[in-house]
Amino acid sequence: MALVYENEHIKIETESSEIPWLKIFTQKPYKEMSEVPSEIKLEIYHLLDIIEKEMLSYYNPTKINIASFGNYVPHVHWHIMTRFAQDSYYPEPMWGAKQREGCLSLPSFALFCNKVQNLLSLDVLESK
Repeated sequence: MALVYENEHIKIETESSEIPWLKIFTQKPYKEMSEVPSEIKLEIYHLLDIIEKEMLSYYNPTKINIASFGNYVPHVHWHIMTRFAQDSYYPEPMWGAKQREGCLSLPSFALFCNKVQNLLSLDVLESK
């Protein structure tokens, strides 16, 4: 896992996978979303929106999956995943049973992460 972005409220990390997958964590280890202050909730939703739009534009996936469970990691976090009809698990969740050997040929994930970093940096500058 690599750090993509961070500020005083949140951090965004990569998840090792055959698909492009990012996770947004709160910096403070809240257990439930209802414990998160409203301003941080709004920031999370805003970041989910930016990341989803960039995933759609950059990868043109079959679907975007956004999930938050926290059963294994009881710390508020969100998964944002690009899904493709050709990935190993589709249409099952990435935590589900493998359906086939995936055959994906995708643009660079590192370049995508750089684009997200740039977008979030610009977003911060514009909000000041």
